[in-house]
Amino acid sequence: MAIEVRIPTILRTYTDGQKAVEGSGTTLAELFTDLETRHAGIQERLVDGGELRRFVNVYLNDEDVRFLDGISTKLSDGDNVTILPAVAGGALGAEPRSMTAGRRVGML
Repeated sequence: MAIEVRIPTILRTYTDGQKAVEGSGTTLAELFTDLETRHAGIQERLVDGGELRRFVNVYLNDEDVRFLDGISTKLSDGDNVTILPAVAGGALGAEPRSMTAGRRVGML
């Protein structure tokens, strides 16, 4: 069973720089175990205590697996899995650009 796994830039050190790799498994957990056999260290970055790490998002054919069965989500031949690190943040106290721009216009 071939499953394409898209790898984010931050994890490509584990895949020798490859943007996508193939793996196999009937569940997401099995897929991650399979990937670990060829890309040592990647599973630890994705899974903690048998669950997906908090700041890792995984999509199966564009659906967030957290809304499916998580790491137990079933996979089929030809599926596409995308791994994305969660993105958050911003500067504390920063005003939205539109508010700042509006103030400047009002001052003219």
